[in-house]
Amino acid sequence: MMIGRRSYNVFIIMSTKLIFLVAAASLAQGDNDGYICSRATYYGSPDCIGNPYGACGYGEYGRTVYNGEVSGVSRLYKNGSGCGACYQVRCKIPTHCSEEGTKIVVTDYGEGHETDFILSARAYSNLALPNLAPQLLAYGVIDVEYKRVPCTYASNLVIKVHHHSHFPTYFAILPIYQAGTYDITDVQLWLVCTSLNSLPVMLDAVSNLVITFDFKRDFDHFVEYCKEWRGMRRVYGTVWDMENPPIGMPINMRFQLVSGGAANANAEVKWLQIANVIPTDWKAGVAYDTGFQL
Repeated sequence: MMIGRRSYNVFIIMSTKLIFLVAAASLAQGDNDGYICSRATYYGSPDCIGNPYGACGYGEYGRTVYNGEVSGVSRLYKNGSGCGACYQVRCKIPTHCSEEGTKIVVTDYGEGHETDFILSARAYSNLALPNLAPQLLAYGVIDVEYKRVPCTYASNLVIKVHHHSHFPTYFAILPIYQAGTYDITDVQLWLVCTSLNSLPVMLDAVSNLVITFDFKRDFDHFVEYCKEWRGMRRVYGTVWDMENPPIGMPINMRFQLVSGGAANANAEVKWLQIANVIPTDWKAGVAYDTGFQL
């Protein structure tokens, strides 16, 4: 009987420690519904919505998307691939905070004291129960929990040609209305050499292989040689660029999509290829509908 009692007592002590450890882990990681604990603050703006000069490069779109419920992030920025991601955020003051919280989209980079989110004033206020936004704003910094959720838009994925682009020699773009939970981690263009304008680039690329060039004899060889997907450069945020883009034809593009971010060990990686998404005579500042939703 004594042996049995001692075993029973040890079991209870170990179980108590186990319950304590599980509870502690739950507090650190959030509730069982996938939320992660963090902190949030807000920034001021004249109209309480977004910043058109945000680090993601969205411009006016970044000010008004999701009705101005936007946020700057630091850790979740992920060198720009976190731009356009959506999160459900809810605060943890029962007397002031709504149970649902609010849904925001990342449009900027920002660092605060132990915060993952620097929300627009509108987004921050929408964390509160009815008529309690002023009291919540007075806190300045609050405990929150968040999780990644799909972005939803009535629009398809749209590719906007950046206003600093210069036809036909410099091509910069930014994807907008990025639905779902995918991060865009790579953008590539399909290159085919079809004109003499491409010839210097081709000759430079293979100068170690060809000494003389006979146009009639060798042009087909060069065209076949330079058919390839070539990566664009991430300039900053969600802005991608390429010098000497394809000319004389519509531009085919493909996007590498990673579900939930590259840091997720179980992330799904896939390519979305879209033909003729940008017309031959593209123009800076114009947005082109891809016809696809992520």
